[in-house]
Amino acid sequence: MILTSYLLKELSTLLFFGNKNGDFELFPLLISLSLLLIAIAWYSWINGKNQRQPPLPPGPRGLPVLGNLPALEPELHTCFEALSRTYGPVMRLRLGTKTGIVISSSAAAREVLRDNDLTFANRDVPHLAAEAVASGESDIVFSPYGAGWQMLRKVCVREVLGGATLDAVYDLRRREIRNTVKSLHNRVGSRVNIGEEMFLTALNAITGMLWGVSVEGEERERIGADFRPVVAEAMGILGKPNLSDFFPGLGRFDLQGLKKQLLVLVSRFNRIFDAITDRGLGLDGGGEKKRDFLQVLLKLKNEGDAKNPLTMNHLKVLFMDMVLGGTETTANAIEFAMAEMMNNPEILRKAQQELDTVVGKDTVVEEFHMNKLPYLQAILKEVLRLHPVLPLMVPHCPSQSCVIGGYTIPKGARVFVNVWAIHRDPLVWENPEEFRPERFLDGKWGFRGSTDFTYFPFGSGRRMCAGIAMAERMFMFSLASVLHSFDWELPEGEGLDMREKFGIVLKKRVPLIAIPTPRLSNPALYE
Repeated sequence: MILTSYLLKELSTLLFFGNKNGDFELFPLLISLSLLLIAIAWYSWINGKNQRQPPLPPGPRGLPVLGNLPALEPELHTCFEALSRTYGPVMRLRLGTKTGIVISSSAAAREVLRDNDLTFANRDVPHLAAEAVASGESDIVFSPYGAGWQMLRKVCVREVLGGATLDAVYDLRRREIRNTVKSLHNRVGSRVNIGEEMFLTALNAITGMLWGVSVEGEERERIGADFRPVVAEAMGILGKPNLSDFFPGLGRFDLQGLKKQLLVLVSRFNRIFDAITDRGLGLDGGGEKKRDFLQVLLKLKNEGDAKNPLTMNHLKVLFMDMVLGGTETTANAIEFAMAEMMNNPEILRKAQQELDTVVGKDTVVEEFHMNKLPYLQAILKEVLRLHPVLPLMVPHCPSQSCVIGGYTIPKGARVFVNVWAIHRDPLVWENPEEFRPERFLDGKWGFRGSTDFTYFPFGSGRRMCAGIAMAERMFMFSLASVLHSFDWELPEGEGLDMREKFGIVLKKRVPLIAIPTPRLSNPALYE
């Protein structure tokens, strides 16, 4: 504006008084007029741009340097939901030097996961995961969107976790679930930690599918014993708040020692993986009915295209992805389901009645029964509505600035989609805090997300969970087996605590302890 004022003054002088001699000169007049027009156009463009650019989302004021970090409560999903009531469904937080965006409505979620899916196709990668990706161990969860990630996604969805392969490894999955039923039968009348039992069941079933043909007998038991603590420790490390995620400049110092701990775990895992693949390399899969995930992956590796080859590093990380992504998630969902049913005995009775009608008490549950159990399917959907396994999903990261809900979302922000809050929106769900499976019996909602984004427990868009088919089979088969084989009751004098504990995976704050009682007609069915 200073430049514009100066040019206007000079132009006025030339127009009304001429030059110093009082003569009018055309050339200086044209120059001044041209510069004036340029200045006006430039100012109008800048001013218009500022007016067109929507503001950043509203949010609470934070402290210098730390931002909003000190004010956040440990239960982030409920903390974010409470803040969104004040600041709206698109909210901004200052997380150290990072900008956090919280999405808390189905309309805003649709804009992120459908309308701007490609822009949000990348993840906000935690520092520890970035270390792994940088070392060449690209995985399907955190790898940037591109040809490499698309190759891994195709391998998982079409080849490894597709229906044909899951059917082929059914015997391996069944073996482990029947082992769980036998183990529980040996503990009839005793206290059982449901979450721990289901975690071991999921871990044994998934590792059984991963290498159950390639490694068997005593060797399989030994490898399994070595593998379990690696998984538990990895989940513990990944679940710890990492300063480097909020202040990336501190990453190289590893102040908490998390990188060092992770490298030790990676070394242990590599030794286990090498032992598994050494055994698997000598097999040909034994035909379509006698194979495991390792055989499928090794075959794909040997037949892969040169442009995007599947490497041994890929196989290692896919193994770990499947185990970390499929054990605690399944176990916690089953524990919540059991707790909700025990808290609502009529729902438990209906589920067991359906199993008795479809399966009967003179035989055991098989996976082919699952599509005949609509009420149990509704229980699964209601559990994932009320207690989504990833309450804030895996954070997204926009590749460029864009507008969501009328606000500018800056490039590189950490975007949380609070699916927990969306699944409990009273404007969408009648009595949202109530556990009521009947709301899903009409078949309106599926696991792959509703068109109105009111229900999407496995995410949506390009980065939707790749293991939906396996998750559904594991949950249904495991839950049906323990419900059909046993009655369950709380220890005398103890009550149910339904409170949640936030983490990478949502879990019960107080573990569910229950006592099993046999309900099948023949004790031999438990063997």
